[in-house]
Amino acid sequence: MATASVAFKSREDHRKQIELEEARKAGLAPAEVDEDGKEINPHIPQYMSSVPWYLNAERPSLKHQRKWKSDPNYTKSWYDRGAKIYHADKYRKGACGNCGAMTHSAKSCMERPRKKGAKWTNFHIAPDEKIEMFELDYDGKRDRWNGFDAATYARVIERYEARDEARRKYLKEQQLKKLEEKNNKQNGEGEVSDDDEDNDALKVDEAKVDESKQMDFAKVEKRVRTTGGGSTGTVRNLRIREDTAKYLLNLDVNSAYYDPKTRSMREDPLPDADPNEKFYGGDNQYRVSGQALEFKKLNIHAWEAFEKGQDIHMQAAPSQAELLYKNFKVIKDKLKSQIKDAIMEKYGNAATEEVLPKELLLGQSEKQVEYDRAGRVVKGMETSLPKSKYEEDVYINNHTSVWGSWWKDHQWGYKCCKQTIRNSYCTGAAGIEAAEEAADLMKTNVARKVASEEMPAPTEEKRLATWGTDIPDDLVLDQNKLDDALKKEDKRRKEEKDERKRKYNVKWDDEVTLEEMEAYRMKKIHNDDPMKDFLH
Repeated sequence: MATASVAFKSREDHRKQIELEEARKAGLAPAEVDEDGKEINPHIPQYMSSVPWYLNAERPSLKHQRKWKSDPNYTKSWYDRGAKIYHADKYRKGACGNCGAMTHSAKSCMERPRKKGAKWTNFHIAPDEKIEMFELDYDGKRDRWNGFDAATYARVIERYEARDEARRKYLKEQQLKKLEEKNNKQNGEGEVSDDDEDNDALKVDEAKVDESKQMDFAKVEKRVRTTGGGSTGTVRNLRIREDTAKYLLNLDVNSAYYDPKTRSMREDPLPDADPNEKFYGGDNQYRVSGQALEFKKLNIHAWEAFEKGQDIHMQAAPSQAELLYKNFKVIKDKLKSQIKDAIMEKYGNAATEEVLPKELLLGQSEKQVEYDRAGRVVKGMETSLPKSKYEEDVYINNHTSVWGSWWKDHQWGYKCCKQTIRNSYCTGAAGIEAAEEAADLMKTNVARKVASEEMPAPTEEKRLATWGTDIPDDLVLDQNKLDDALKKEDKRRKEEKDERKRKYNVKWDDEVTLEEMEAYRMKKIHNDDPMKDFLH
């Protein structure tokens, strides 16, 4: 019964608590306040309304997850490209022999190799480059835009804006020109064909429509209510879905390099394939062929003309630049023909006066070329190998061959004198003969020594005494005395090992018998004996 009354009492308290909360929500009961007098919201759990006791609310938390102190050695800066620090007036010792800068050597010089370097001419000394050494931090190593100057992008915007403005102006002029021609035709002839009207209307409409809207290039559409979010772009000048991507043509890692950032592959991914069957041979194939090459020459002509003071711009006025380039080619061809005529007028033309010999007309010469059955050249057309900027065929110490041109007995040497010492002087054929004679003499001496060691000379055996002198003929050792001397020697050695048996009063006997000397020799440990460690 006691248990039932307690359970009933807890249910009653719970019911009262529910009624009190409903009354507070309805505004019929006073709100509950905390220790500071603030109203407690019943919808918020009370264990989240205050900061835990183990946290300091006045300071930032989670220190163990942040690196508050950065390393002063780390930096986010970048190299100052093209910066120069000092421009010398004359050549300095240890500088680059080509341009005269102190910051690099002649082998790593990036300037064009001069006919005579600054080391010998002492003219046109290049300034020293600015060399910086710093260590990037974690973000600096992974920042792909590190070192990019955002201020330079303003020039790109200005250039494109000027191009668009010039294009709009040009299209407007063309539109007005077409309209004037149309009005003149109508006033002069009175009738215009329907085809001409359609074509003119089409051209005017194309001039009115902007190129970016016409081609729908780089059109960006926002994704609406998608799981991934973000935006998607449609680019019309890329490949279609059925085409194979250029980076999938050859999956070999050693093939042509594909740059995913610019989507470019300059080299040919399939150089061994049949050119009649493959449709893609690398981006460089299109850059050096067809209209791309002509367009490149046109750009170069526009740049050079602009540097020389002419008011010409390829993007602002492309028609003007192309017209000037055509005039330039006509003038250049005319100047070439004038120079050719002047030279022929002054020196004459030997080709028209004399008849060429039959050997030259048939392509014959004294040069002999041999071919094999497959048509390959075997002999007669030796090509000269190009030389690099490193030193080649430099002979020292009067040698006629380089070091390493001869090999014998695991040693490198010179082929001209067969010497294995690198800094030696060349001795020529005489040195080779002397070396061969010395080798023969050494072999003879070795053979003679081996023969002498095989037949040793007989030696007279002499019995030595125990103390190193010759044994006299009448020497006789007593065996009993020798046994006593051996026991006495063993006893003396045991006393030397055991310090406790050492006596204070030691009697010395200067007289040593032959038996005692023999016992000492027999018990003595010889350091040269390999079995000395096994003696007891």
